[in-house]
Amino acid sequence: MGYVLLLVLGLLTTLGLWRFGRLRGASLQLALAALMVGGAGYALQGRPSLPGMPKAAGLRPAPLSLVKPRQAMFGQFNSADRWLIIADSYQSRGETAEAVGILRSALRAHPNDPALWVGLGNALVDHAGMITPAATIAYERARAAAPNHPAPLFFQGLALARSGERDKALTMWQKALRITPATASYRPFIAEGITALSAAPPPPAR
Repeated sequence: MGYVLLLVLGLLTTLGLWRFGRLRGASLQLALAALMVGGAGYALQGRPSLPGMPKAAGLRPAPLSLVKPRQAMFGQFNSADRWLIIADSYQSRGETAEAVGILRSALRAHPNDPALWVGLGNALVDHAGMITPAATIAYERARAAAPNHPAPLFFQGLALARSGERDKALTMWQKALRITPATASYRPFIAEGITALSAAPPPPAR
């Protein structure tokens, strides 16, 4: 599953940072390196079937930055984005519990904002190193708030892929693609992710 994640995250981050972030040269290489270290570390060493166990902050895989794809799907410079930027700053320093706390506070003020629910789901996945029941609930709340928006399905699918659940991730992404407008700038982002994940071999049976 490590190679699946390397392939998918490499494709998604390259598309997102190049298309939406306009990063080039050394800046792009540095951003991709940071993302791939975090994703590949869990893909190669994570074991989602084991019960949860608290880990020292220094041993936890680096959080995966999802700022650019999230902003591409939900937009920027809105009330949710301001909260999400604060949470992103904590996540970038590995302070994942603080990021979760910020987003929970934001949701008390804006309980029906799908971008904040997606952000909380992502933050919970980064904090645990895998998808959890609490993260699943957050993504479900995002879908309830925006049933026709592909972003909640896309990010839940990515969380499943990061946790070794390839088939479930594919199902989520295929649903996301079906409800994505043909003219959406991020449609190729989802379509190419499906192609990459479909081509990868399934993880070995546990």
